Amino acid sequence: MIAKLLRRLGLDRSELRAWAMYDWASSAFTTTIVAAVFPIYFQRVAGADLDPAGATTRFALATTLGLILIAVASPLLGTLADYAALKKKMLGAFAALGVAATACMVFIQRGDWLLAAVLFVLGNIGAAGSYVFYDSLLPHIAREEEMDRVSAAGYALGYLGGGLLLAVNLACIQMPERFGIPDAGTATRLSFLSVAIWWLLFSFPLFRRVPEPAARTEAGPPRAGHWATIAFGRLRETLRHLRGYKQAFLMMIAFMIYNDGIQTIIRMATIYGAEIGISQGALILALLITQFVGIPFAFLFGALAGKIGAKRAIFLALTVYAGITVLGYFMTTAFHFMLLAILVGTVQGGAQALSRSLFASMIPRHKSAEFFGFFGIFEKFAGIAGPAVFAFSIWATGSTRNAILLIVLFFVAGGILLSFVKVEEGQRAARAAEERGGV
Repeated sequence: MIAKLLRRLGLDRSELRAWAMYDWASSAFTTTIVAAVFPIYFQRVAGADLDPAGATTRFALATTLGLILIAVASPLLGTLADYAALKKKMLGAFAALGVAATACMVFIQRGDWLLAAVLFVLGNIGAAGSYVFYDSLLPHIAREEEMDRVSAAGYALGYLGGGLLLAVNLACIQMPERFGIPDAGTATRLSFLSVAIWWLLFSFPLFRRVPEPAARTEAGPPRAGHWATIAFGRLRETLRHLRGYKQAFLMMIAFMIYNDGIQTIIRMATIYGAEIGISQGALILALLITQFVGIPFAFLFGALAGKIGAKRAIFLALTVYAGITVLGYFMTTAFHFMLLAILVGTVQGGAQALSRSLFASMIPRHKSAEFFGFFGIFEKFAGIAGPAVFAFSIWATGSTRNAILLIVLFFVAGGILLSFVKVEEGQRAARAAEERGGV
């Protein structure tokens, strides 16, 4: 019975469960640091000496800077990881950077907005960089017919893990004396440390159980000093052959645009809510609701993709997101924020999980880190444009509401481009490349 359930969920083998556990581990950073606790702490404590709009702008710019840096580096690192079988080592290095930066957030005090911004940039680099190599392992451990389910299972476990730790942190922040903590500020800083510990501990299953894919080269490891030459050379080679993967490339562009809207909602929702006067407890509770609503719906989208296809399921999620954005423009109360959080939870994991698995199905496995490096560029630039537009709109109009309304354009434009992606053609091109053993 249990074995049958695990198979339906995409978690029936030990390497699949170990891979998905990294979502459980790293999603604590997304929930507590990116989405819930840290943005509020940045505005109300680290940026307490700034005006609210100024704190929001600095937070958006810090987000933009970190994502630009990793976007530039990820394709080169992905190329090298494919060449020399370094996917897990690269993943470990970036995860270690993210863990260390997050742990140091415990030292942020009132007025330390610059320290907070620097650590947030480093944490984002660590998390985003690790995801490039984490995602690239998916086509190596999951068969083509199970990738949608496995990818969705990873997101579901991420919701569960991130949500559980956020629930504990929320309880500590709201009732610090019951946990022997002096005050809410100390509890908030300790929540940052808890993320670092959680991320570190639950990353171990992946490194123990998921095998490193073999390098696709007969030349052996490159000599010292030749890493950069090889990386740039193979990157140029892949760029020349991108015309052979037109559908995967079009999918990346569509994903870049609609994911911009998703990432902007994730990263700016709480700081927007704080600016219009919603209490910290209500904001964090709403995001906690999003996490737990997202668990069954992530699995549901994985199953739905098996019925109607990943592309159509993504369209459904984008339609809901467009509605959420319009409703967010009119949001005025904590109750409104709760309702929108529930709606986000129904589609957030499904949209991202199926985008990952759909792209993975249209790339050759032996170039997975390299292609997910490019995918990472588009994903990170998606995270760049939205917050940048958000910050510019606040500066130009003085209104955060106008910035929220603009986000709907990302979902509409991304959905239109996605409609032109021919999935079967892209999958045939990827399998043909694998049979040739080259790009």
